[in-house]
Amino acid sequence: MSRLIPPAIFAIGRNYADHAKEMGGAVDANPIIFMKNPASVIGDGDTIQIPALCREHGPQVDYEGELAIEIARDCRDVPETQALSVVRAYRAANDVSARWWQKQGSGGQFCRGKSFDTFCPLSEPMDATKVGDPALLRLQTRLNGALMQDALVGEMFHSVSRIIAALSSGITLLRGTIILTGSPAGVGAARTPPIFLKHGDHVQVEIVGVGCVRNPVSESP
Repeated sequence: MSRLIPPAIFAIGRNYADHAKEMGGAVDANPIIFMKNPASVIGDGDTIQIPALCREHGPQVDYEGELAIEIARDCRDVPETQALSVVRAYRAANDVSARWWQKQGSGGQFCRGKSFDTFCPLSEPMDATKVGDPALLRLQTRLNGALMQDALVGEMFHSVSRIIAALSSGITLLRGTIILTGSPAGVGAARTPPIFLKHGDHVQVEIVGVGCVRNPVSESP
């Protein structure tokens, strides 16, 4: 995949009830919104690099399989009933997250822990007209071949249409903007003991009917 640099990456937190529960939180009546650095994008087969900065406080880098939306045109104040019309494509995504930086290292703000270089693997785009109802899609994340996450997109608390309508309310979403829609239960931080990404791992996020993004993991200086 040629390296995509989108104008913006928005992401939705705690959008699956089971994931919110495993992380000690709850879903919210309004979408929980944060952003990732557009320069964090990599493609299928590229390496997730764990920088030294993310190893200083012990293992902390986690996987989060998600459905990603790509916006087709500049849009604002999109009604929920028309929201799917502004989707150009869907992608499988991995919202790679450095948990210490997400929770302790940046005053409780998610952006830093989510934005390190290589922390946004995306599959090739699948034309939205070929996908149909996104709620029927099944998302699976595998780590070294073991199934870690398995959920229907329809289990999201805020649907794809609701997310677009909420995000575009009073805000212009530029053409090419990527929206990560949230991760289901099964992340490494919530396991006993926790399972974090390490050098030599391979992580795969697949959404049948959309695509697959597979990435080896390495440590960088």
